[in-house]
Amino acid sequence: MIKEFNIFLKKENLTMAGLGFSAGLPIMLVFSTLSVWLMKAGIERSTVTLFSWAGFAYSFKFLWSPIVDKFEIPFLKKIGHRKSWLLLTQILIFFSIILASYSNPQDNLKFMALAVVLIAFFSATQDIVIDAFRIESAPEKKQGPLSSMYLAGYRIAMIVSGAGSLWLASFLGGENYQQNIWKQVYQSISLFMIIGLTCTLISKEPNTKNKNKINQLNQIKFTFSTILSIIVFFIIFFNFPKINNLNYSFVFFINILKILLSFSASIFTIYILEKIKFLPKKQSQEIFIIPITNFFVRYKKIAIIILLLIGLYRIADVVMGVMANIFYLEKGYEIKDIATFSKFFGLIATIFGGFLGGIIAMKFSTYRSLLIGAVTAALTNVLFAFLAVVEKNLIYLATIIIADNLASGFAGAAFVVYLSSLTSIRFTATQYALFSSLMLFIPKLIAGYSGAIVDIINYPSFFMFTAILGIPVIFIIIYFNKIKLKFHTK
Repeated sequence: MIKEFNIFLKKENLTMAGLGFSAGLPIMLVFSTLSVWLMKAGIERSTVTLFSWAGFAYSFKFLWSPIVDKFEIPFLKKIGHRKSWLLLTQILIFFSIILASYSNPQDNLKFMALAVVLIAFFSATQDIVIDAFRIESAPEKKQGPLSSMYLAGYRIAMIVSGAGSLWLASFLGGENYQQNIWKQVYQSISLFMIIGLTCTLISKEPNTKNKNKINQLNQIKFTFSTILSIIVFFIIFFNFPKINNLNYSFVFFINILKILLSFSASIFTIYILEKIKFLPKKQSQEIFIIPITNFFVRYKKIAIIILLLIGLYRIADVVMGVMANIFYLEKGYEIKDIATFSKFFGLIATIFGGFLGGIIAMKFSTYRSLLIGAVTAALTNVLFAFLAVVEKNLIYLATIIIADNLASGFAGAAFVVYLSSLTSIRFTATQYALFSSLMLFIPKLIAGYSGAIVDIINYPSFFMFTAILGIPVIFIIIYFNKIKLKFHTK
């Protein structure tokens, strides 16, 4: 076993851990730490969970992934295609965190929302680049260690921005709300982006010779077109007619409809620009259409089952996770308790689970790893239902959090390996962005209503509900395994 772990000490794997750190640092500031800040500021639970919708930046990053995949940044291209995008996004993440530090939810919730959306947007863009960087840096058989080290760095950063930020807030007196305390916390955490910047500068640019080059004029045209399509998306999304006095099930489906219509309008914008010959048809197809059709051509009938698996695999974890910090605070646990048990020991367990998931994915079937991850994710959510009905107990809290994070780390590593195996090297960034976007779309949509759901059915029922959400995934994996076997024997 020691020999197997030595592979993680190779230079390329250690560098990937640093890039994973850069990816993981903003995520906790957007979701986990932010929820504590908002709750301490006296913001309603249902409003706090709606902030999780900032995570839709991760769900719609495929809209701008073609730009990242194909276009070079003129003033930075000497350091490499992927590295230049990494450097730019990391700098923008740093300044977005600084911007968020100056917001006060009690005075201007919209300004805070804007800052959070910017962090999520630039972080999602960075994820596009890192995913492509990782996949292009090694063949499929070496993706297990790379994925595990990426996730290890990712989780360590989550400890820093999760546990570290909450410890600092507690030390500064954060149990009683003061805006200046949270300003200091966010500004302190922003400095850790230096780690990501350093790893970017010392890393080796992956081989992307196979990428189709696009002349500068067309780069400008495609960039303009992509930005315009995104603007159209948000215009439709935010101006969709509001219908009051509906129950949450109808609201949920209306929001799905709203997103689908917005997305359709975005795609139609590109289509119109192509028809009026603003965009060259051949390159437009190569950038926006072929990455999608390529997937369906390669996987044929089984493609729909794959997409269903991707869309639902992390649903139990994501929907439950949005409520976790809020639950701990309302249960009576202090910020330092959350920092110690949830954001430190819990995330260490996640890192270990990630290593274990990477090794098993490398040694055995990826689908076996996916099945184990899906089962344990659902079961550990049941443990939170138990935690909700017993008296406040730090031992119970620590045990359940560690078990949950161990399962989450295992499932995450296996799933990253699986998603990486699905991409074509011709469209690395675009296809992986599509897969990871789909992975978060439905879970994030439901998670935004998690506060309202708890208001209706209480915490024990909510945690059981999240466990039940994970059951269909188990059957999909089993069914998919059978279909895949038949598919390859034809």
